[in-house]
Amino acid sequence: MQLTFLGAAGEVTGSCYLIETDGLRFLVDCGMFQGGREADGKNRTAFNFDPETIDFVLLTHAHIDHSGLLPRLSVWGFRGPVYTTSATIDLLHVMLKDSAHIQEKEAEWRNRERRGARKTRSSLQEYAPLYTVAQAENFLKQLHRVDYDTELSPHPSVRCLYRDAGHILGSAIIELWLNAGSKTKKFVFSGDLGQPGHPIVRDPTPIRHADILLVESTYGNRLHRNMLDTLDELVFAINNTLIEKGGNVIIPAFTVGRTQDLLFLLIDLYRAGRLGEMDIYVDSPMALAATDITMKHIGLLDKEALDAIQWMNSNHKRPRIHFIQDVEESIHLNTIRHGAIIISASGMCDAGRIKHHLKYNLGCPECSIVITGFQAARTLGRRLVDGAKIVKIFGEDIPVRAEIFTIGGLSAHADQAALLDWLRHFTKSPEKTFIVHGEPNSASALQSAITERLNWKNVSIPKQKAIVHF
Repeated sequence: MQLTFLGAAGEVTGSCYLIETDGLRFLVDCGMFQGGREADGKNRTAFNFDPETIDFVLLTHAHIDHSGLLPRLSVWGFRGPVYTTSATIDLLHVMLKDSAHIQEKEAEWRNRERRGARKTRSSLQEYAPLYTVAQAENFLKQLHRVDYDTELSPHPSVRCLYRDAGHILGSAIIELWLNAGSKTKKFVFSGDLGQPGHPIVRDPTPIRHADILLVESTYGNRLHRNMLDTLDELVFAINNTLIEKGGNVIIPAFTVGRTQDLLFLLIDLYRAGRLGEMDIYVDSPMALAATDITMKHIGLLDKEALDAIQWMNSNHKRPRIHFIQDVEESIHLNTIRHGAIIISASGMCDAGRIKHHLKYNLGCPECSIVITGFQAARTLGRRLVDGAKIVKIFGEDIPVRAEIFTIGGLSAHADQAALLDWLRHFTKSPEKTFIVHGEPNSASALQSAITERLNWKNVSIPKQKAIVHF
């Protein structure tokens, strides 16, 4: 019985874990690496195994850093089932096709650049996307729905339960019992754990026991600002920009999860009289679909979200929310000089329509950029958070004159205190605990906190491609 860490080891993106025993091989997650020039190369060489030999995949949730290489796995020969929650499957039908579309457009842009370079270098090859829209659509046939808290047995030697992780709609903690000969080991994969009290979704499910635990550490070295202070800062950023300075508010946001959180909060703050009349533009081709999917799974939402939705429906659909679908509408947003709140993907500013809105608004001192989520190393969003004075967008140097607000309290990831509180529900220390899905400082800080405060033994931070035998 062995476990190989293929991603999210010493970094946040690329979650993928390979489990092998007695001829059985399966993955937990198969995510895309994101951020920096190295990401593309890592995605193209991510599989140090033969995809045809993988029996099945267990998927924790829909975010691309956990699911984004699944179509590529299929292209390279994987034909087995992928098990995940109903809401996650609905989201993947939108997200993976969108991911493929972005890659196709990126490939077109790179190849145009290369064709120009061929005048002096004739040996350059065409750049290919990781997978096409057609390939993503074909992969979707391999998805199989799983209900929360209902036992699944994808193989005679494997039993598992999906528990609500409270991160985004459909996100799951996976409890997994693996038989090897006469022995059974219980693995727990935390996936991405949500912050208790977070908008829309319910709190993470407590887990009582594990032999082997993999726990995320995205914010393992810090505490989020409490929600009251977070909302105060969000209100200030919006009112100061729209009313005092007369500019626009640009909010990079993941289309799934963060965008719906922000809409709920803006509705609630408007209902409370803390924000005035405003025009909110949600500029992402799949944002409307993701929001519709959220409404389809309304039974998974918390009471506060349900109350806000009911209030808005009975108050003439206010505040004004505009879902932008076509390219012409998106381009038109860049002619708006004041009074707009523009929420757009990607959440780390490295792809999609947000780059256009940043290009047209970053240089304006009356505008503000509101960062509401984690920004991985080497992404454009991270450079903005770190205080860059000039950033390059579409090959052009853009001065950063807009005010940058970093509002960490809206994160959909548990902070260190919430992670420790979740771990305290275990009745005893696991035999082995692995700290994953965190940059080195975050993972190390959580490792120390678990060892010192919980008195757990055998807590380690695996390296990329590390293999552990049980």
